[in-house]
Amino acid sequence: MNYFKALCLAIFSFLISGSPDVSKEKQLVNTNVELSDYPIEAVPLGDVKITDEFWLPIIKRVQEKTISYAIKKCSDEGRFENFLIAGGKMKGEVRGAMPFDDTDVYKIIEGASNSLISSPDPKLEVLLDSLIGIIKIGQEKDGYLTTWRTINPAKPPAPWVKVGKGERWEYMNMSHEDYNAGHMFEAAAVHFHATGKRNFLDIAIKTADLFVATFGNGEGKRQSVPGHQIIETGLIKLYEITKKKEYLELAKYFLDNRGNPKNHELYGAYSQDHIPVIQQDEVVGHAVRATYMYAGMTDIAAIYKDENYRSAIDKLWHNMVEKKIYITGGIGAKHDGEAFGENYELPNLTAYNETCAAIGSVYWNNRLFNLTGDVKYYDVLERTLYNGLISGISLSGTEFFYPNALESDGKFQSNRGSCTRQAWFDCSCCPTNLIRFIPAIPGLIYAKQKNTLFVNLYMANNAEVTLENNRVKIAQQTSYPWTGKVKLIVNPENEGNFTIKLRVPGWARNEVLPGGLYSYKNNSKAIPTIDINGKKQNFKIENGYFILDRNWKKNDIVALNFPMEIKEVVADQKIKDDNNKVALEYGPIVYAIEETDNKINFDNIAINDKTAFKIKKKRELLKGIYTIEGQSGNQKFTAIPYYSWSNRGVGKMKVWIPETTK
Repeated sequence: MNYFKALCLAIFSFLISGSPDVSKEKQLVNTNVELSDYPIEAVPLGDVKITDEFWLPIIKRVQEKTISYAIKKCSDEGRFENFLIAGGKMKGEVRGAMPFDDTDVYKIIEGASNSLISSPDPKLEVLLDSLIGIIKIGQEKDGYLTTWRTINPAKPPAPWVKVGKGERWEYMNMSHEDYNAGHMFEAAAVHFHATGKRNFLDIAIKTADLFVATFGNGEGKRQSVPGHQIIETGLIKLYEITKKKEYLELAKYFLDNRGNPKNHELYGAYSQDHIPVIQQDEVVGHAVRATYMYAGMTDIAAIYKDENYRSAIDKLWHNMVEKKIYITGGIGAKHDGEAFGENYELPNLTAYNETCAAIGSVYWNNRLFNLTGDVKYYDVLERTLYNGLISGISLSGTEFFYPNALESDGKFQSNRGSCTRQAWFDCSCCPTNLIRFIPAIPGLIYAKQKNTLFVNLYMANNAEVTLENNRVKIAQQTSYPWTGKVKLIVNPENEGNFTIKLRVPGWARNEVLPGGLYSYKNNSKAIPTIDINGKKQNFKIENGYFILDRNWKKNDIVALNFPMEIKEVVADQKIKDDNNKVALEYGPIVYAIEETDNKINFDNIAINDKTAFKIKKKRELLKGIYTIEGQSGNQKFTAIPYYSWSNRGVGKMKVWIPETTK
């Protein structure tokens, strides 16, 4: 792979003196904290090898192209120079446009580390050591690490960051010092798991210790909370590695004191800091901040068994899926504040649906599943994953959507000044967030609890799972999402009894999304089926799963069939933009009509009761897709998967198609 060799040669060789500290020998702190955790855990990323024809090309494109591309962009825009200037190795003013530019480097390292777990690459590992060496240069002696403030606290890179006395932490609402740290903690934890090296972990621990010494209820400590949440989950990840209880306690302190006017001057609903978190029951404000906070709240609910936190996240989730989510799984309707709108405020042309918010939703829903085992969270997760999340990256891997609209007139510049995907942004959070997330997708497929294996996503892979009483090799063979047939080959190390729970996707149970905000115009009468070793089984779907509790032998074969049909979706009448319109789906994929395929009749396309649909495999189109071909009388149209739109230039697009009676 090419990991931007010029960066290695031009910067690393003369600015990093000596070899990076890559010690694996220092002992981790262990205070034997006795707290419960999630009852369900993911099957580790390193134990799942993807072979899937849909997902493997997407993951490999990020690994082989997007990471290098982002490193070059970060170099061009001074992301690395900022650490070197902060550390006195270079002279100059801070470069970049955002106070959180440091996080782009951290997210690239996290994504590359996830890549190392599934695809070991010595050259990439050396590159990461070099990047970590640069980060270390920018860290102050006491652990503080936000380069723009170290370089010149009186000159922040964004005009909306207020400057008072030039002190640390003086404008927590927008300074992003805590957000920077949170992404660093998350990245350092993944890098440690991937490599066993402490070079990045030790940098993170030094910063975390500074936060512990600075914030909290103790004498002389600052009473404040983060502006942009993520430090909470980052601290918890460090706690999981070090067992240092102070990290967990600080994460809870930050959450406990949101909405507490006795602690700090409140930031307001934009930052979910209007009322205490355990009293919040409506998703409001900046959607990325919100989902990161809800993920942290779920961690606290799991670790402390805190019923107040649990009640709050349940109410927030229900509000989101019942009143504030798009059919693609996208969230955050408003450009103003990158925020959730009012209940049922879900416009299409001006939809925001930030890519980072989709990623945040997946992180949150995955945690909720691990806490409860409830299938509904994976129904939201899968819909988001296949539609509103991967739409954020082009099929080339080097162009990106920041917002993900559900309609385009070819004129409204929905994507931060563009009608199509852009090569980069001054605020490049979404491209680098995709880099950190996509290589970790294999870790979402399976989960386990004692002697139960959950199969939650369907994509071809080979995995090894350690259950309570057995070790199991499992292989999936499937062309999902284009077909609903899945073959699983189960190979236990020892013949024995254990349970496999096979998720029946929501769309195969005639449910668009939990909560009823959207529904199928006509429910399918086709029923999912299951065979074991060639014999048809009569298992009923229980709480969204086929539950196979049996004595497993080597080479047992399970065959699933989730019948796929082209389905029409209608929205709740309270969503004004979707009245008298339908959307098309096939399996988990939401479709859109694009002007490129319908140049002559795009504006006149409508669907009625006589419209006939058929699915067509187009191997050479858009990296290989299935199209929906529609015909009503003399009118014909073609629909493509929503995630693939805008890969062929600027043009009109719509997910919701007018419905007529003629």
